[in-house]
Amino acid sequence: MQNPRCSFLILFIQLVSIISFCHYTRQIRGEDNNTSAVKVDVGIILDLATDVGKVMNISILLALADYHANASRGAIKIDPHFRDSKKDDVEAASAAIYLLKDVQVQAIFGPQMSTQTGFVIDIGNRIKVPIISPATSPSLSVKENPFFIRGALPSSCQTKAIAAIVRNYDWRQVVIIYEDNSYGTGIVPYLTDALLEINTLVSYRSVISPSANDDQILRELYKLNTMQTRVFVVHLQPYLASRLFLKAKEAGMMSSGYAWIITDVLTSLLDSVDHSVIESSMQGVLGIKPYIPRSNELNNYTKRWKKRFRQEYPDTDPVELNVYGLWAYDSITALTKAIAKVGTTIIPKFKKADTKENLTDLDALGTSELGSLLLDSMQNTTLKTGLSGEFRIIDGELQPSPYEIVNIIGKGERSVGFWTENDGISHKLKMNGKTAKSMNEQLAAIIWPGESTVVPRGWEVPTSGKKLRVGVPVKGGLKQFIKVEIDAKTQAVTATGFIPDVFKEVIQSLPYAIPCEFIPFSIEHSPTSQDYHDLVYKISSKEYDAVVGDVTILASRSKYVDFTLPFSESGISAVVPVRDDRKNAWIFLKPLKNELWITTGAFFVFIGFVVWVLEHRVNKEFRGPKHKQVGMIFWFSFSTLVFAHRERVTSNFTRFVLIVWVFVVLVLTSSYTASLTSMLTVQQLQPTITDLNDLIKNGEYVGYQEGSFVKDVLKRMNFDSSKFRSYRSLEEYNDALSRGSLNGGVGAIVDELPYLRLFLNKYCRKYIMVGPTYKAAGFGFVRMSHSSDVSKRVYICLVWFGLLNNLLFSPNFWQAFPKGSPLVPDVSRAVLQVMEGELMNNIIQKWFGNETDCPQKDIMAMESSLTLDSFKGLFLIAGVSAGSALLLFFLIFVYQNREILATDDSVWQKLSAIANVFDEEKDNSNSMSEEPSEGNEIQTATLFAESEPSTEILPELPLQSPEIRISDGLGASPAAEVFSTTEPGTPVHETITGSIEAR
Repeated sequence: MQNPRCSFLILFIQLVSIISFCHYTRQIRGEDNNTSAVKVDVGIILDLATDVGKVMNISILLALADYHANASRGAIKIDPHFRDSKKDDVEAASAAIYLLKDVQVQAIFGPQMSTQTGFVIDIGNRIKVPIISPATSPSLSVKENPFFIRGALPSSCQTKAIAAIVRNYDWRQVVIIYEDNSYGTGIVPYLTDALLEINTLVSYRSVISPSANDDQILRELYKLNTMQTRVFVVHLQPYLASRLFLKAKEAGMMSSGYAWIITDVLTSLLDSVDHSVIESSMQGVLGIKPYIPRSNELNNYTKRWKKRFRQEYPDTDPVELNVYGLWAYDSITALTKAIAKVGTTIIPKFKKADTKENLTDLDALGTSELGSLLLDSMQNTTLKTGLSGEFRIIDGELQPSPYEIVNIIGKGERSVGFWTENDGISHKLKMNGKTAKSMNEQLAAIIWPGESTVVPRGWEVPTSGKKLRVGVPVKGGLKQFIKVEIDAKTQAVTATGFIPDVFKEVIQSLPYAIPCEFIPFSIEHSPTSQDYHDLVYKISSKEYDAVVGDVTILASRSKYVDFTLPFSESGISAVVPVRDDRKNAWIFLKPLKNELWITTGAFFVFIGFVVWVLEHRVNKEFRGPKHKQVGMIFWFSFSTLVFAHRERVTSNFTRFVLIVWVFVVLVLTSSYTASLTSMLTVQQLQPTITDLNDLIKNGEYVGYQEGSFVKDVLKRMNFDSSKFRSYRSLEEYNDALSRGSLNGGVGAIVDELPYLRLFLNKYCRKYIMVGPTYKAAGFGFVRMSHSSDVSKRVYICLVWFGLLNNLLFSPNFWQAFPKGSPLVPDVSRAVLQVMEGELMNNIIQKWFGNETDCPQKDIMAMESSLTLDSFKGLFLIAGVSAGSALLLFFLIFVYQNREILATDDSVWQKLSAIANVFDEEKDNSNSMSEEPSEGNEIQTATLFAESEPSTEILPELPLQSPEIRISDGLGASPAAEVFSTTEPGTPVHETITGSIEAR
């Protein structure tokens, strides 16, 4: 039997062993006393030999330390596994395979280089493990790689900020200098598109190999210096960029007049560039970088970071914390939040493939079950208080933040402004990360290369010693515009005239010198000789750098040139002879238009007829034979024209009609008199034709300038080509127009406005401009648009616009400078300067004289004939009044003779009866006199005429009728003023006797 003490000791030992074993197994499984913990492995691939790799390494360690320090008991443990890619793409790929195969990590941060990231992303897509990389090349697409999450801003985000700087200083061309790898080439398409949106061209792309030596870099810079563009955008990593700027300083390209812009990869890592390089070769450079808002958290973190960096790398020179380190910290923080969000229920493991046939090493790994869950949580996450600002990932892409624009001065940089996509450039930034709204959208004062405060123009004329070869047309014709003379001894070419003078003034107004030499180009008027098309094509064939002359820009020629602001009006019109209407024998008919003459005559007849109808029954003046009555109708109305009518009217209706009609006649005669007076006293320059279509209808011959494109325009206007005649001088124009089409001349000259104005200035009183003016763009300067060696020089071409709108682009197109020539803005400003000053007036006065000496020479005289529209109201009033009086008279007449209409006779008999009644003289014996004072005397005369003669009362009366005698004495119409009675022997006889005795 065992001792009890021994048994108790054995049990105690067994219990301790069991407890120790359980505790040991818990530690192996990663469990604490009460809660089991899950470990998640995360791979880190960095170039630990680089400063950026070291910066991100410290940031990742601090991010994980902060996570574990703040994690609760039982939280997921994140175990990092660091691998060094050693600046090699193969090493990076090998590190990724090792981490996935041997460690089975659930996520990978890195690699940091864009060239290393592509293959690692492919592996992550295959095994379904998220790859969180700070690679910035836009060629690495998040959309095409579902398991790729970019933990940094792509370099394409800064292209619009660069374009905003270029537009802010109105630079028209830039040169891009970039690295010859996927990282460098990825930005080029995006930057080119951003510049094209602001009408700025990439004149040249300079590719620098990372392995290029100093001599190769220097040769490339010398090549750039021979070009005219002076704005350079540099997209190189710090080491290669340092060598470039050192050689640029050596080549004299860091002096006044040059502009350099560096991208964020260099601006953000400027601390890694040797300070001696910055001080000697990078002064005045502009740079952009993501804006990092200052905060207490960032300040505290920076102190922790520096302390940890000295602990990890005690033998390394101090390195400053940069934006890539902040992005790495925020990316790992977002990853830890995603892992915590997934929870502890998932045990991380890889799902092996079902089949084992033909499996590669990658296929044998299987796929991660946790990777897809992490991806869903990481693709859309936001850190409101990230160290780099608002760290916001949407669809796997880090969203842009404001960019800061800096100017490199001394040993460091100075902030000069900010840029955001919504607000553009501004000098200040609000606390919420948006640009401050202000009227001043310019950057702060900038010190440019060469310690200059003057904004670089952006381009310079190459100092190759060659002169600008300017072609000038040699032809006959109008010498006022261009005349070319060649010295017989020296063969020196001299160009004079309006066009060369304007060209010279514009060139002299430029802020730099452009030496020019004129080269004559012969133009003859024959089917086989050279023409203006050949002259323009000399530019594209590199024989000429420019053309100065009266060259019309056609649609086909516009493919080779760009246009500046036009400085002269142009278009096509016609000139015809004028006639002086004062010598016309029938000028008295011109004051009134034909329709007004006809309407006036018709109303005269109508008013005469109305008056006759109203007066026919009651007024003897409107009675008598038919021919007398017809004559009275015409005579009475037309006599009112000069107020010469002597016939008295008795009807109130007639008086009402005449009141209105006399007023109408007064207005008509006054207007006619004024218009005729104007015609006889003012010279009327009326054209022989008023429209170009009249030339076609009349079969007239048409003249044009020899060699001009106007001939083709006339053909398009359906003119008969057999009716064309060409001339070379203003004198020939005058002779042809003077003779006319019937005598070997022409009916009109069709030409461009400047030539016609010159012609009218000389013969202003003989000819006039007619017809519509077909507008064009006018004079302007142009350059070549195709990319060739010649296009890298200065191209100026003074051209003449004179084609119809359907043959040219619109004038606004020429003013928009779509080709982006760097010379166009300067020349346009010089053109405006010449136009606004006295120079242009002096040139015009010199070659064309004073146009004010010829008044109204190109404006057709205003039409002075009166039209019916001006008198419609008067005629309407006269017609309505006369018609109303006639209608009322007719109604009263019908009512008075209603017994005729009530009979049983036929309609014809009734009408005949009414007509007979109308033709009879009205019996006024029962009517009262309108004038009582005179009515007694007329009444006496009438009664005396109707009674038997009495020798006792009137012993000495002549044999003529007493009625006529008394009527003549009183001057009253006997028929209208009658008053009679049927009772003889009344006391009226006493009144008659008294009246006679009183007389």
